[in-house]
Amino acid sequence: MSVDEGPTLRRRRLGAELKRCREAAGLTQENVSRHFEWHAAKVTRIETARVAVTARDVRDLLDLYHVRDEAYREALIELARMSRERTWWSDYRDVIRPGNFVGLEAGASSMLTWEPVIVPGLLQTERYIRALLRTGRSFDPPHETERRVRLRLTRQSRLTERRPLEFAALMDESVVRRVVGGPEVMQEQLRHLIEMAQLPNVNLQILPFGSGEHGFLGGPVALLEFRGVDAQMNHGISRPETTHLDVVYLEGLAGDSYEEQPGEVARYRSEFERLSTKALDHRQTIKMIESLLVA
Repeated sequence: MSVDEGPTLRRRRLGAELKRCREAAGLTQENVSRHFEWHAAKVTRIETARVAVTARDVRDLLDLYHVRDEAYREALIELARMSRERTWWSDYRDVIRPGNFVGLEAGASSMLTWEPVIVPGLLQTERYIRALLRTGRSFDPPHETERRVRLRLTRQSRLTERRPLEFAALMDESVVRRVVGGPEVMQEQLRHLIEMAQLPNVNLQILPFGSGEHGFLGGPVALLEFRGVDAQMNHGISRPETTHLDVVYLEGLAGDSYEEQPGEVARYRSEFERLSTKALDHRQTIKMIESLLVA
């Protein structure tokens, strides 16, 4: 896995820039789709990075938007080419949930996550993963289960790379008290949490049962941050505005969703900060986990 900016982030940057150019030209998505005789949703999918866009499409869009700056045009066209490159997770498309969270995770500089039920995926041991899959995906064929295990273990290398992901995990107290896979598997998992907590880029916090209600009672939440994106826009792109690429990922039984509007992202960030002040700090969290270990 590479810590360099990947195709998913490039695609999001490109979509944000194309949206800005369209709005500056005073055109709606419907105007653009009608002009090119495209499917009505194509422009939306390009601007929200749901599809990869070709260099030819980018060139045509920039012509329509009357973008004349040659350096800027070439930078966006090159982004389009680079955003179509294969990635390590391309081979796992059959077992990745829609929305490409894995691609976002691979390109993020930091991630805040809330887990109300299970250990965050980046901190799970292999036996803990297998126990979850045996229960939640008991009808999957063995080869698919193996692929899901490999995918999750490969993702975990983001925490130990040369430029690792800054990872802050808020967990409900039930996460460390719920026995998954039996006592032996759970004890191994608790020891692994303590070990991973020693990494300088990992911060663990447990929210005690007594903390009461809060804004994240609905399910898992992850806030992915892409710091330094504007500095990376210097590949021929010189724009005064700020590109907001941070995103909130919400996982639910009815399906996953993403919040990308800066105001909504800020609201979730505030809730993370509020929960963090109510949770045990990193040191207290480790002590609680240690108290659950069998001598």
